[in-house]
Amino acid sequence: MPLNPSSAFSSSLLRRSLRASLRRISPMASAAAPTSAPAAAAENGAAKAAEQQPAQEYALNNIVAKRLEKFRTTIFTQMSMLAMKHGAINLGQGFPNFDGPDFVKEAAIQAINAGKNQYARGFGVPELNSAIAERFLKDSGLQVDPDKEVTVTSGCTEAIAATILGLINPGDEVILFAPFYDSYEATLSMAGANVKAITLRAPDFAVPLEELKAAVSKNTKAIMINTPHNPTGKMFTREELEFIATLCKENDVLLFSDEVYDKLAFEADHISMASIPGMYERTVTMNSLGKTFSLTGWKIGWAIAPPHLTWGLRQAHSFLTFATCTPMQAAAAAALRAPDSYYEELKRDYSAKKAILLEGLKAAGFIVYPSSGTYFIMVDHTPFGFGNDIEFCEYLIREVGVVAIPPSVFYLNPEEGKKLVRFTFCKDEDTLRAAVERMKTKLRKK
Repeated sequence: MPLNPSSAFSSSLLRRSLRASLRRISPMASAAAPTSAPAAAAENGAAKAAEQQPAQEYALNNIVAKRLEKFRTTIFTQMSMLAMKHGAINLGQGFPNFDGPDFVKEAAIQAINAGKNQYARGFGVPELNSAIAERFLKDSGLQVDPDKEVTVTSGCTEAIAATILGLINPGDEVILFAPFYDSYEATLSMAGANVKAITLRAPDFAVPLEELKAAVSKNTKAIMINTPHNPTGKMFTREELEFIATLCKENDVLLFSDEVYDKLAFEADHISMASIPGMYERTVTMNSLGKTFSLTGWKIGWAIAPPHLTWGLRQAHSFLTFATCTPMQAAAAAALRAPDSYYEELKRDYSAKKAILLEGLKAAGFIVYPSSGTYFIMVDHTPFGFGNDIEFCEYLIREVGVVAIPPSVFYLNPEEGKKLVRFTFCKDEDTLRAAVERMKTKLRKK
């Protein structure tokens, strides 16, 4: 559907909304904000904005906790809202526009009808803990105790939060690989951690091994990895994982491994960090149901760790959510016991979707980077002449009718991501083709 031309007001509002997600609040920025309000009022014709801005800044600087004041509404929420507002096809946020398998939904209905509707055991209903342990054994070759080493959480995001809040102290140093899922930095800020970032650079987003080695210090408490990697689609190689493992063992560093896309590995087998010799005792492995079974709204996740690490993350989990939705846990157990044919079909289906978007992005004129896993593709937007990812994504929504994610929000230094844009292919094939057609028709190289 063609987009209606935007008014000056809606264009400036869109621009400010996108740029707000990148703003790093500082005393200088806070002090400057009230004096900039009249300019904002002139831009959109709303005189009241000048009066309201100081009050908004006062609230931000005096009510919001300092550790969170630089974080705004997540980019995923912003972009999905803008997609609806402008009638754009949403290839930004990574949620499928198709439903999960019937046998899993039926298991949830049966659990509800069977009366499994009260608080669950805090660390998970026994049948799900056992199913997670069984799946982990099959995937990694590691046998874990479902009662002592498996903790069910409300999505992987809570597993991340419980792990960080339960095991990281204020002042501890944690190393991330940029670009990174935005909840990592926010949760580390809640824990009072000091964050270091090692940048993975296009085209292959390989780990700069010597740079990583130099970054590890006596203050380093943990390294956090995500493989397959959101947003780049990179899969960490065995060489990279073994190098990281050696650093962890030599420096007594913990390893937090987010593996939610483990079943979406297209060009190599997924390797769980916990399976690297000598690493299980210092690793927390985090995963979830949502990506593999297209049930992102259920928020069923888990963390697998040895007892001494499980104790810490369970302490945090107890005071974050205490327990996770009971009937959905029963259904998740049924899902994890799906035959191998389910996972094979899943990979075939996503491979076809990936091919549609990959070829379409190339045909539209993007520089497309390889994606070995996840359901994301990273591209370079600079052939179209825009100065940064925010400007390009604004244009893409308003003039082309397609939503992508500006990944500069996934870096400590946003400048490192300004040439990149992330698209997702977790949509039905008709939606992907429609988005590709819009981009091929309306985008022009400069």
